Amino acid sequence: MLSLVIVVLVTAAAGFIVWANDRRHTKYGILVPAGTAAAVGMLAWIICIWAGLGYQPGLTWLSWVLPMAAGTAAALAVAVYLGRARARQDTQRLTAALKI
Repeated sequence: MLSLVIVVLVTAAAGFIVWANDRRHTKYGILVPAGTAAAVGMLAWIICIWAGLGYQPGLTWLSWVLPMAAGTAAALAVAVYLGRARARQDTQRLTAALKI
């Protein structure tokens, strides 16, 4: 169970780092990438443990590294997507407001 706590802390920290390094981070909240990373990391950890990768000799690292990598990738993907989508929506709304 301690490995799940470590996975949650590392993936949430990675989500905060992704948010801080995104130049469009004003378009979405600070908890969006961190929450996404933690949720994906926990889900990946549960799947790894359920699949039997958690406590096998030689495979113990998989239940640690795989969820952390998946959570970080999910945070990066959601930050890129939301940053672009919301910037485009803001530009369209501003253009529509200025046309009136």
